[in-house]
Amino acid sequence: MSFNLSSSPHVRGSVSTHSIMWDVSLALLPTTAFGVYRFGYHALAIVLVSVLFAVLSEYAFMNIRGQKVLISDGSAFLTGLMIALNMPPRVPLWIPALGSIFAIIFVKQLFGGLGQNFMNPAMGARCFLLISFTSIMSDFKVDSVTSATPVARLASGESVDLYDLFIGNTVGTIGEVSAICILIGGIYLLAKKIITWEIPVCYIGSFAIFMFFLGHQTFNMTYVLAEICAGGLMLGAWFMATDYVTSPVTKNGKILFGVFLGILTGIFRVHGVSAEGVSYAIIIGNLLVPLIEKITMPKAFGLEHVKKEKKAKEKTAEESAPAVKAPISMKAYHAALNLCVITLVVGLLLGVVYQMTKEPIERAEMEEATAAFAAVCPQAASFEDGEDLMANAHLITDGTYGNVVLNSAYHSLDEDGAINGYVVNITTKDGFGGEITSAIGFDKDHLITGIEFLEINETAGLGMRATEPEFRAQYCGIATDSFVLVKSGKSAENEVDALSGASITSAAVTNSVNAALAVVNSAE
Repeated sequence: MSFNLSSSPHVRGSVSTHSIMWDVSLALLPTTAFGVYRFGYHALAIVLVSVLFAVLSEYAFMNIRGQKVLISDGSAFLTGLMIALNMPPRVPLWIPALGSIFAIIFVKQLFGGLGQNFMNPAMGARCFLLISFTSIMSDFKVDSVTSATPVARLASGESVDLYDLFIGNTVGTIGEVSAICILIGGIYLLAKKIITWEIPVCYIGSFAIFMFFLGHQTFNMTYVLAEICAGGLMLGAWFMATDYVTSPVTKNGKILFGVFLGILTGIFRVHGVSAEGVSYAIIIGNLLVPLIEKITMPKAFGLEHVKKEKKAKEKTAEESAPAVKAPISMKAYHAALNLCVITLVVGLLLGVVYQMTKEPIERAEMEEATAAFAAVCPQAASFEDGEDLMANAHLITDGTYGNVVLNSAYHSLDEDGAINGYVVNITTKDGFGGEITSAIGFDKDHLITGIEFLEINETAGLGMRATEPEFRAQYCGIATDSFVLVKSGKSAENEVDALSGASITSAAVTNSVNAALAVVNSAE
């Protein structure tokens, strides 16, 4: 006679790992189908490659380790699908392949396989790719045109059409663009009781409160709705944060987890170097799940004064017994209400502080900018707002110059009040270390007279060499409509030698200069 030894629980229901994984995959079908429809056959290829390499990685690893191959449970398929939905639509196919291998081998299998990973494998892979290949993972090119994502546009103060965000007529990753498709999948998961409401509702709700009081456009509900629908927030809230393995199991824990993710995502979006913060917020939240569960785990039922010896004897029996779902007490509702009140009060206080400090901060920033303007435009006796220049901001938002934003523009005036030059304050979000803000001065003939960096956080010894006079001087005094970045030594006046080992920084600065040229050359 042989016995089959398996882990508890031994009382089994109709729900299985297999059914859960395939239900979640089915819920992602509308989002996947719309992404392929929106971005074309290359998006479909990304999905197929990502799923294929996820499944093959799991199959190969389990075979090498001599373990039973369980790819039919759908977990590897789902991981590959989620990675694909987090990819830019024109990313090279080796990127999702590498992401799937990293997710399965390094995040999942090396930590014990299904049920043992310490963070969501798809989110771990996305963050790995974002850090390792920032430029590729930030290139949202559609039909040969690179455009800023809705989240980046909102961060720069631009408005975004809510209808386009809800339907999906925007740029972004394959799976994040259509809020309605994600919502359909989320409702399906709720109806099938695969997930519960606590995490997605608390995530989105706390994020909305944070952005309403502390976002780039405070007390603006249209802006808040746009922030919710833009980026990967909806996809993350309904499908990533609710992962069984890396989210709390208790009701109060789920509420606390959701609120933490919402606030952290808001902080990343408002104050981070990248406009997107969902991925980083989720993996940080995953790491805190054991602590959240320790805090929120209810006490076991039983007498309060049972002797320790009796508890020790009963421990084994209690652990092997089927879990009994405790009724939701009024304490749980009170805890949730208290958490919401605390979040609201803290948000209000932070909003008041923000409003109090906003004007002094802006004044200090303006003083710093004015000093930079004087440095790049030495012929100026004074400056006046260049409304005609700002009216041409739309000329640089089509993606030709990457993710650039025209912050401000001024006329340089001589002592008699005549225009003798221009100053453009421009930001590119394509730097290796984040945003690069430049003040670029021009004379009346539209030749560059100087460049100063108001914000730059590139790698020391590499990208930070862009601040050296020798590099900036390459743009000055040259009559051209645009500069060309070269790596093999320039042979023409309008060519710029890229910084060795810092081609991303060099390209970002050159795009900023070319965008400023386009604005100034459009002046009458």
